[in-house]
Amino acid sequence: MQWTHHHATINGIRMHFVEQGEGLPVVLCHGFPHLWFSWHRQITALAEAGYRVIAPDMRGMGQSEAPAAVEAYDIDSITGDLLGLLDHLQLERAVFAGLDFGAFAIYDLALREPDRVIAVIGLENPAAPHNPDEPPLSEYRRQARDHFLHIEYFREPPRADQELAAQPREFLHKVFHTLSGACNFFEMFRHPPGTSYIDAMEEPPPLPWPWLSELELEFFVSEYSRTGFTGGLNWYRSFDIKWRQRKPFEGVCSKVPAYFIGSEHDVDLEGFHGDDPIGQMRAIFPDLQRVEMIPGAGHMVQLEASAEVNALLLAYLEDIGRREAQRLTGS
Repeated sequence: MQWTHHHATINGIRMHFVEQGEGLPVVLCHGFPHLWFSWHRQITALAEAGYRVIAPDMRGMGQSEAPAAVEAYDIDSITGDLLGLLDHLQLERAVFAGLDFGAFAIYDLALREPDRVIAVIGLENPAAPHNPDEPPLSEYRRQARDHFLHIEYFREPPRADQELAAQPREFLHKVFHTLSGACNFFEMFRHPPGTSYIDAMEEPPPLPWPWLSELELEFFVSEYSRTGFTGGLNWYRSFDIKWRQRKPFEGVCSKVPAYFIGSEHDVDLEGFHGDDPIGQMRAIFPDLQRVEMIPGAGHMVQLEASAEVNALLLAYLEDIGRREAQRLTGS
């Protein structure tokens, strides 16, 4: 793999990112519990097709710095990371693709700094879940009165931090299976409040799976064994801060072109984005060009269905490149 690893001080934190290729820049943003490595099957495929691919470890995870304060995971900080990355690379604009928290990050960026975004490609998460009348952590706490809910489990340190850090391999093995199309995430709701996340998940089959090898899992285990999980958990703990910061953008539409890839068994599409998740995205991004759903896959779609995701990303990027060339030439 012709990946180049970089470390740089960006937006006040030490950030790690991987780069490969030349051409139209494409920034790939991961979620939790992921890393830049979550995109390792996409990076080379896109680079070999003629794109400059940049995959950062998002703040708090992997080799990027993990500030201790929950406030350091607000929208201003995350947007500043992505803008700072562009500035560091001397890029005026880029295409941004994101999954999970990475999707929310690129949508927030597109609303606040549209001139720096050529297009957004969302995977699985079509828009940040938003109840205008109740802060999300209060809403999730109310839901968690009746059954286990991972967001409530994450909410208050140090329990989740300690339990996950003590069993990183077991947690990651279980959660990757639980988030995949082979498992029903909502079976965990059968467990009572107070259950640990690890105990709430079913026992996964042994590796290798059709979409994940033992060595690939070990990469995630090695990184999270070193860093712990607090940085990633702070993305959840800052939900209410982000909710308040999104208030001024209620009803605002972005002119940035948008594309979407979902999957048939994604937990977030099924349970956390309401009855019309694509409609939510179209309300923010009326220039929503294409929406494609991948059968059989779950939330780990870029690993579960790598060939399908790569083909869609390349098709979307070809369209984005054509539109960008027309913009530049005025035709």
